[in-house]
Amino acid sequence: MSGWPPEPPPLPGLTRAEGELVDRYLEVLDLLGRINPARGRDTYRGLRAAQALVVAATGLREALTLMYERGEREVYASTLAQAMRVLDGERRAGRVMLPPPSAS
Repeated sequence: MSGWPPEPPPLPGLTRAEGELVDRYLEVLDLLGRINPARGRDTYRGLRAAQALVVAATGLREALTLMYERGEREVYASTLAQAMRVLDGERRAGRVMLPPPSAS
């Protein structure tokens, strides 16, 4: 038994534009998680994330535009969801949600 973590499942086959869409979407999620005032620690961290969000949202728009321009009109949600799960998307999306209420 080795000390290495288990190998993650392989990413599904994606077009380059779909891969870019997934990457940019997860980047936006990460930034929204850092901005989330219910989970934040300080305003500076949220401010920096909000500034970066503008750039990330532009990248997301560009990825979708590229897909559209290439004739990729359909989004294969199950394949893209599988890719996002492999890339830890569920944990990353969870940071955007409200934390559970604390026991008082």
